[in-house]
Amino acid sequence: MRYLGLDIGDKTIGVAVSDPLFISAQGVTTIQRVGDRKDSTKILELVREYECSLIVCGLPLMLSGEDSPQTEKVRSFVTLLENKLRSSGLADVKVVLCDERYTTKMAEDVLMIRSSERGRGMDRRKRKEHVDRLAAQLILQTYMDMEANQGTLPHPSKQ
Repeated sequence: MRYLGLDIGDKTIGVAVSDPLFISAQGVTTIQRVGDRKDSTKILELVREYECSLIVCGLPLMLSGEDSPQTEKVRSFVTLLENKLRSSGLADVKVVLCDERYTTKMAEDVLMIRSSERGRGMDRRKRKEHVDRLAAQLILQTYMDMEANQGTLPHPSKQ
């Protein structure tokens, strides 16, 4: 079993997946948004492909910790995703929200450092895809680190 991490935006959804031991997260893809139903179907395909038991969705709060307009969009999408999981025979896959403040900025900073170290830049669309995937990776890694610190990560041999 693995965890799936999502950075849900208006135009794209960054996707990351954990390793089977829940030690590290890796960015896997960026979904170009088409519509909530099709997007959630694509996520269900990834849940099946990677045999995920949990989906960690980034929650875009304002710096003050209050909800933003995007927060409500993410909550609405998560509700649709949970309903789709239940109706698709994946009712035991849980969905959790994880504060994602600063993850996009951290991802952008990492990519700027990487691209300057390599001496070449990326076009804007390519960089955005990488940022979204890296933000999903940071969201998932943050969640797994919190679970590890609390001792609540599942033990791989018990799955």
